[in-house]
Amino acid sequence: MKDINELLAAAQSAAENVQKQMDQAQATLGQIEVEGAAGGGLVKIKATAKGRILSVAIDDSLIVPAEKQMLEDLVAAAFNDARAKADAVSSQEMAKMTSGLPLPPGFKLPF
Repeated sequence: MKDINELLAAAQSAAENVQKQMDQAQATLGQIEVEGAAGGGLVKIKATAKGRILSVAIDDSLIVPAEKQMLEDLVAAAFNDARAKADAVSSQEMAKMTSGLPLPPGFKLPF
């Protein structure tokens, strides 16, 4: 039977390994880009899988002062589309990282 020091050393090593994997996952999510779109692609928003907005592109045909409300709605819709895609990619990446960990059902890591 292993003594307590060996068990503590193994637990510490496992915790350090999980922390390294989480750091790698965070770095990966910061590099993955998703694009949300609305209005048939007339408004596009690029974001990282961590949710950082990289750019907003609005087709020139939408820049009409009388249609300001529609443009604002399309920008919001594109943002929400990008956010949903970022969340999906983030979940997929985290699932890859946690697939070998003995976590209880429904347990979510802090991302």
